[in-house]
Amino acid sequence: MTAEARPAPTADIVIVNWNTGRYLGDCLRSIVGTDRSQLCVARIVVVDNASGDDSLHGLTAAGIPLEVVRNARNRGFAAACNQGAARGDSDYLLFLNPDTRLYPDTLQVMGRLLRRPDTDGFGIFGALMVDEAGHQQISCSRFPTLRVLAGKMTGLDRLVPALFPPHHLRPRDLTRSGAVDQVIGAFLLVRRPVFTELNGFDERYFLYFEEVDFALRARRAGWPSYFVRQARVHHAGNVSSAQLGPWRHYLMLRSRSRYAFLHWTKPQAWLLMALTLSVEPAVRLAAAAVRGQWADLGPTLGVYLRFLRWLRASRDQNSLDPLDPLDPVPRNEAGHSCTPSAAFPDRHPDRHPD
Repeated sequence: MTAEARPAPTADIVIVNWNTGRYLGDCLRSIVGTDRSQLCVARIVVVDNASGDDSLHGLTAAGIPLEVVRNARNRGFAAACNQGAARGDSDYLLFLNPDTRLYPDTLQVMGRLLRRPDTDGFGIFGALMVDEAGHQQISCSRFPTLRVLAGKMTGLDRLVPALFPPHHLRPRDLTRSGAVDQVIGAFLLVRRPVFTELNGFDERYFLYFEEVDFALRARRAGWPSYFVRQARVHHAGNVSSAQLGPWRHYLMLRSRSRYAFLHWTKPQAWLLMALTLSVEPAVRLAAAAVRGQWADLGPTLGVYLRFLRWLRASRDQNSLDPLDPLDPVPRNEAGHSCTPSAAFPDRHPDRHPD
């Protein structure tokens, strides 16, 4: 069957929100304004992870069914995505960050590609991320390996990229559409049968690496990822995660460790732990000192000390293969969530990670 003879597929859009302010409304308006003739949007599901701002106020999506799910607590990105996915039954699932905006032809381009027989063997599709000026941003990445992460944490990926390939593909690596290891999660279009087959995102990831893990599992199941260069998406980036302050890096370390123990050999995973607790903090502390960012030294050290405590607690529970999910947000002795400002008084006194 030719692409023209195939019916236009349908998609459910899932947006996980946490204190994104006006960005969420802008995202919804861009969905309404994009050409949906080649990829029909059956519904939009916004899953809110206990936001404390007014980002949910007055949400509308003219002509598209809109459902808002309000979580009483922040369940994490992976769990919230799975919540939203369960609300529909369309051919595809589009996981969209609230700090993105679709172009008028984004879904039109994507829908036409999905109807081509030569893309039937792919399970995940991603778009070209651009900034406000249209300049290319990070859109695709290599699967993390020990060499890739060692190069990233030491800066050797910039000095000798031939030996230490960069984690993220550069603009010169993405001059045309085609197969890639992984597309970033800001715009992640997945065949629903593939999502169902893999039981969705692994909810043991609170934030970061959940889409990397999913893409790797999909590849191993015979469903690789495909980058669509002609489909553009504006991505502001880090609107939610920046509010976490230094704890954003702590959550990344946890998710990175989980990924390593799940998908690498144990010796490789433990070597990454050794580098994470020795080389990486030394490089980050030295870089902060060279730049004169003295206020960053304490928070950086605090993040690695917290990570070490988590790692030791996981090891004591014999849960490092895979890592057992512990409380993702650091807490004080009374059991209350520690905000970035409580842990690091010089940072973001008006922001809260829950």
